Amino acid sequence: MDKKKLILASGNKHKIKEIKNILDGLNLEIISKDEVGLSQIDTIEDENTLEGNAIKKAKEISEHIQGLVLADDTGLFVEKLNGEPGIYSARYSGSNASDLDNNKKLLKNLEYVDFNERNAEFRTVIAIVLEDKTIKTLIGICKGKIALERKGDNDFGYDPLFIPDGYDKTFAELGPEIKDKISHRANALKLLRIELEGLLKDE
Repeated sequence: MDKKKLILASGNKHKIKEIKNILDGLNLEIISKDEVGLSQIDTIEDENTLEGNAIKKAKEISEHIQGLVLADDTGLFVEKLNGEPGIYSARYSGSNASDLDNNKKLLKNLEYVDFNERNAEFRTVIAIVLEDKTIKTLIGICKGKIALERKGDNDFGYDPLFIPDGYDKTFAELGPEIKDKISHRANALKLLRIELEGLLKDE
């Protein structure tokens, strides 16, 4: 049976690798938008929810190509900061902010907050455009705390600061093997995997 194509509305190498790992074994060819010649598309994430941004990104790619299209949007929601950085997580300290810039701003804003009060959760919303152009969304959540300082070598996003519940190390210290089992994106992708298994079985 020919493999269906699943186009990822992302050029982020970390994210693409993570998605491929979690969806491994499905009868799918998983490719990025860059690999299908759509690297020039850079959707403006101006919706006021993660779901809105994920749907917008997936729809924009699906207008140019046939096949399944997957997009996601992720935010880190910190309780003591009234949900900041939330939907602005990627650009918390400015539109061209680096991960390090964002990490530093978050630490600064939590400077006088005790570790026990640094409750936070990562949320990922996945939007998938099916071949008939209908859209499904799924959400994954991972609860934890914000560390007092950056720790770990696997430096991606807020991973050096986020300690998931049940662990005493940050995502960056735990590494991809553990993160891919327990993370917000992993939890959303597990739900997606169930959807895709049903879709592929029906064919």
